[in-house]
Amino acid sequence: MQHRREIDGLRALAVLPVILFHAGLPGFAGGFVGVDVFFVISGYLITSIILAEQAAGTFTLAGFYERRARRLLPALFLVLLVSLPCAWFLLTPPELKAFAQSLIGVALFASNVHFARSSGYFATEAESQPLLHTWSLAVEEQFYLLYPLLLLGLRRWSAGRIRALIGALAMASLGSALWGLHSSPDQVFYAMHARG
Repeated sequence: MQHRREIDGLRALAVLPVILFHAGLPGFAGGFVGVDVFFVISGYLITSIILAEQAAGTFTLAGFYERRARRLLPALFLVLLVSLPCAWFLLTPPELKAFAQSLIGVALFASNVHFARSSGYFATEAESQPLLHTWSLAVEEQFYLLYPLLLLGLRRWSAGRIRALIGALAMASLGSALWGLHSSPDQVFYAMHARG
């Protein structure tokens, strides 16, 4: 797939409200929506790549997962290596215990599940969770564990039927998010099925 400059522009626009939200700037309380924009961009790119490789007969699950690992794991390992000594020296014993528990979630690409159970994203104690930002990586990786399998299973379907099914799944995801927003907003915020 060729480089798309307009997608780089969308990424830049998406990261700005996230940064302003975390900087505490008034008026940007919904800055986390930028993460959703990243999910959409990533989903579009990955879908395009998988479908193009399937059409060319070059798609393999091993190749797909290997590329994801090469792209994500070095940066993740760097973050963890820097976070460990900082946590050891800066966190209180209860915070350090919570940090250790979040490390397990990160290692299993399930930190979104961990943080949904332990604290809300907007709770005061969330500010002392150095790995809280890994929730979005966990959601993305859970999605990419399942999504290629779905596309692989549908490879004999027509493009129109694939689009219709993906559209129906997207609407079901949105419906799930809207339905759970009032009863369990933290779980919906972190849930892969509500971010699909």
